[in-house]
This record gives sequence, structure tokens and C-alpha cells, in this order.
Amino acid sequence: MTDDSWTFTAELWQSESVASWVFVTLPDDVSEDVRLLSGPPSGFGSVRVEVTLGDQRWRTSVFPEKAGSYVLPVKAAVRRRAGMDIGEQVELTIALIRDA
Repeated sequence: MTDDSWTFTAELWQSESVASWVFVTLPDDVSEDVRLLSGPPSGFGSVRVEVTLGDQRWRTSVFPEKAGSYVLPVKAAVRRRAGMDIGEQVELTIALIRDA
């Protein structure tokens, strides 16, 4: 882990309000670090990150939720390739994307 990347395990869960969207919730300590290190919030309070899950790596954003944590959307294609489904625990790494 560097100062702007974190590895953690979290459960894949499906949104009740937005059908077919699947997320992981960042742990509270990771969410707090992201909030402190990411600078001024962008649209919807999102923060750009690079995610590593198994042998897959992609760029996306994490979004703040009402409870104070950030959530990370995980596309169906990523879950299929990793052989993971809703309710399973996944280990992933996120790193902040710094604008040059």
C-alpha cells in the first residue's frame, strides 16, 4: 500500500434503488482516507480511482453514500471474468488517480 492506494476485502451487493447495479462499500477507514486525500469533490462528489481485482485493472470512480462511506460500482463483465457474484467477498485494491 502506498499513501494513495488501499487493499481491502468487501462484499458485492446489489442496489435496491438502481436495478442491476452492483457495488462494494469501501471500509470506513479507507473512505475517510479517500475523502482527505482526494482534494475538492467533483461531480456528485465522485473520486477517480484505478481498481485491481484479481488479474483485472480498470479506471472508474467511487461515489459518496449517505452513510458516509464511498461505494465502488463493479460491472457485470468484471464479475463474470473474476467468477464472482453478489454476496461474495472480494479482495481489491484501489488507487487514487491524480490529475497532472
